[in-house]
Amino acid sequence: MLTIYLDSHSNKPYYEQIYRYIRDEIRNGHLACHEKLPSSRGLAQHLNVSRSTVDTAYAQLVAEGYIESFPKRGYFVSQIDELLNMVPVAYPPVSAVEPQEEAFPWDFSPTGADALNFPDTYWRKLSRECINYDDGTIFRSSEPQGDMGLRQELVNYLRQNRGVSCSPDNIIIGAGSQYLMMLLLRLLGKNSRIAMENPAYMPSYYTFQSLEREVIPISVDDHGMSVEELQKSDANIAYVTPSHQYPLGVVMPVSRRTKLLNWANYEPDRYIIEDDYDSEFRYQGRPIPALQGMDQGKKVIYMGSFSKVVSPAVRMSYMVLPDSLMARYREIFKTFPSTVSRLDQAIMTRFMKEGYFERHLNRLRNRYKARHDVLIRELKQFKDRVRLSSINAGSYVVLEWTGEMTEEELLEHARQEGILLYPLSRFCIVPTFRMYPTFLMGFAQLSEEELQQGIGRLRRVWK
Repeated sequence: MLTIYLDSHSNKPYYEQIYRYIRDEIRNGHLACHEKLPSSRGLAQHLNVSRSTVDTAYAQLVAEGYIESFPKRGYFVSQIDELLNMVPVAYPPVSAVEPQEEAFPWDFSPTGADALNFPDTYWRKLSRECINYDDGTIFRSSEPQGDMGLRQELVNYLRQNRGVSCSPDNIIIGAGSQYLMMLLLRLLGKNSRIAMENPAYMPSYYTFQSLEREVIPISVDDHGMSVEELQKSDANIAYVTPSHQYPLGVVMPVSRRTKLLNWANYEPDRYIIEDDYDSEFRYQGRPIPALQGMDQGKKVIYMGSFSKVVSPAVRMSYMVLPDSLMARYREIFKTFPSTVSRLDQAIMTRFMKEGYFERHLNRLRNRYKARHDVLIRELKQFKDRVRLSSINAGSYVVLEWTGEMTEEELLEHARQEGILLYPLSRFCIVPTFRMYPTFLMGFAQLSEEELQQGIGRLRRVWK
């Protein structure tokens, strides 16, 4: 068994410590080529960590080529003799090296946003008005849950646009989704076991890992998270993106939602975290209602953010807690101040109340629709070499390459043309089988002209 010493005081999560130890042992020749590694279950028991922690470390080693996975046989060290014979390079002192970031003129990030679309004119106007007409409270501490005015505007918006049923007393406003997630994990307890869709939204996964919560990957099919697989696990929390699964983009139908709610209602300590991350962007048909609106048992925790619809610089997210968790929240966090300034909350309140938010959202939706259509049109010129999914919603599409090149070859050809792409493999907690290389193609931060140029360059090198 591997002798790995995990440092509970390190700022690196356990999965990264395991990954680094095995990687270095392979690089140093202490683990020989074709040597079999312990099973993930066995190593997890030996290290007293969750199996998903070891699975994540192994998945990273597989992705980087240090080890290989063989069905029913296990994990084995790869043939990488060239790493063992590399000549060390004498680098100049760190202070003498200017940090350099490789520039990619065409970055198809699936999480990008239109930085030039910030409604700065209205924001400055409302900022001046909030300061000029301040009654002496604008620079005082906010209520722990956020200002009542903003919470009331959120109640109106969520009811009308997302079908969410809540009162201002159930809403908590915080500086970013990760901050709210940390509060939530404290409420749910240290023994909570979280089921996540696989592939998944990895920032949330890393948040769970950093707080040492057990994460159980659950497969995603054409209808979202597999409830049958969820029922066989020992998870008591399910983290889902039902209206537009991230990253595959599938929509969870009512029948699957009902099964998921039934699973949550079966035990008192079960909850569902609904991350409604981009529900505002749907280009055909009506928006998909939130799962929370179907919840009669008060088991859904709803999470949303202003980052994608206003600006990532506006670090303001919100969480709707069921009554059972609100009582616990008030007990634990009653002395915690809000992490969002009252000025920012006051501006956002007026931004919503005076109709600026709705008009801005409509303009942004139209702008994204135009870029979405350009990207789809350009990608269709690949003809039968490309299959597209996750279209008509969100800020990215999913592309499957059915040609002969591998994922690595496709990525390298794209990089040589100044194009940064995001393979689906980056979003997998544990490796999943895909017949064809698959990529997430974001369009939010690129103009229509840039989209045409980028795909045009891809057509030259993707054969």
